[in-house]
Amino acid sequence: MHKSNIVEKIGYGLGDISSSMFWKIFSYYLPFFYSNIFGLRLVDAGILVLITRIWDAVSDPMMGIIADRTHTRWGKYRPYLLWVAPFFSLVGILLFTTPDLHYTGKLVWAYATYLLMMTVYTAINVPYGAMLGVMTADSEEKIIFSSYRMFFAYAGSFIALAAWEPLCRLFQGMNFSLQTDWQLSMVVIAAACLVLFVLCFLLTKERLHTVSTVSVGKDIKALMHNGPWWILIVAALCFNLFCTVRGATVAYYFSDIIGFNQYLRLGEWSVLFYAGLFLGIGEIANMVGVMLTVPIAKHLGKKTTFIAVNMGLVGLSILFFFIPVSPAGFWLMLLLQVLISVLTGIMSPLIWSMYADVSDYAEYKFHTASTGLIFSSSSMAQKFGGAFGGAAVLWLLASCGYIVRTDAQMTAQVAILQTDQAQMCLRALMSFIPAGVALLSIIVCRMYSLTTQKMGAINEELAKKRQIETK
Repeated sequence: MHKSNIVEKIGYGLGDISSSMFWKIFSYYLPFFYSNIFGLRLVDAGILVLITRIWDAVSDPMMGIIADRTHTRWGKYRPYLLWVAPFFSLVGILLFTTPDLHYTGKLVWAYATYLLMMTVYTAINVPYGAMLGVMTADSEEKIIFSSYRMFFAYAGSFIALAAWEPLCRLFQGMNFSLQTDWQLSMVVIAAACLVLFVLCFLLTKERLHTVSTVSVGKDIKALMHNGPWWILIVAALCFNLFCTVRGATVAYYFSDIIGFNQYLRLGEWSVLFYAGLFLGIGEIANMVGVMLTVPIAKHLGKKTTFIAVNMGLVGLSILFFFIPVSPAGFWLMLLLQVLISVLTGIMSPLIWSMYADVSDYAEYKFHTASTGLIFSSSSMAQKFGGAFGGAAVLWLLASCGYIVRTDAQMTAQVAILQTDQAQMCLRALMSFIPAGVALLSIIVCRMYSLTTQKMGAINEELAKKRQIETK
């Protein structure tokens, strides 16, 4: 059986640097951008996030079906990295562009650009994810590929999150408007993303030639009868809901609970404690978690690892609620962020490799080579989690009387005293609410049936019927 080299694993990981740079900025800063920079009301921004992300999720299986039936000399899925990358970068810039229009015109612009961005994201990310199912037939090597992918994804996320606010400040120092600062910062990120996707295309190769013997209708029917798929889709949705709720809350939490000018102090040494630092350090911790995934999953098995990680997320999230807002408390917040992020770092490649197992199970049981459809379901779960998570944050804040700053207040970093109810809502969004979601994920995953032993038997049967390119 062919073993891929490290260059190809790195090449595959480069694709998710690009995807994650965009996705983390969308998830963590776009709600804040819409309400505090672009100028939408919280309720309108919440509806916008929900509708666009639901469309994005629904479109994923469509793209999966299209990719499964694409045939080129480069393979089924890999060509989309090259074809879609320029549009991916361009639309990202338009998304963070604030037009000089009245409120209704700006709302229409926001819907048009967000819907277009999510469509383009689907068109490139669904095939990219599906590539994992056709680059190797080895279940353990899929975990390795997935780990490279997620390690690089978190590296990209760290770069984007750590650089975003400094980029905005850099352009602010050039006396541009606040809206232009955010737009130009996205130009820098988008240019890097284009280069990374092209490199991913050049350094990877599809090796498994899977052929479906059934129609699209039967592919979908088989998916509906795929028990492990249903279980994993709910568990993955919960995981992404956990990440999105915490991530989308951070900018608000730092703005209104911690404040603009707080520092981490250690003796005479001090550093500004801001949202980008908090999130960026979390991305580094995610990378540590990714490196732990392979040895832990090999020792415990994928299902047991999934459950154990979520148990840790429940406990640590609850602890976050009780940390005081004080110089010592800031260090404790950072410590819990590191521990939570190590655990979510373990979870991310684990879920992708479990989807690869579900794809193999579908081919074994239903004789359908629907890798793109299976992997698009993972993207669908991610986006449903993001849709409901992002919208819920905005709606909960609106219902609790959260006060949105004006442009001048944002630029001058003017502190606003939020109501006790709004502050409690922000604290719950960082603690008890994500803890409840992680607990639900544990309950669901207990029903997952694709154990290590079962997948070993399935892979042996599939090896007899697949055409595998060994060169």
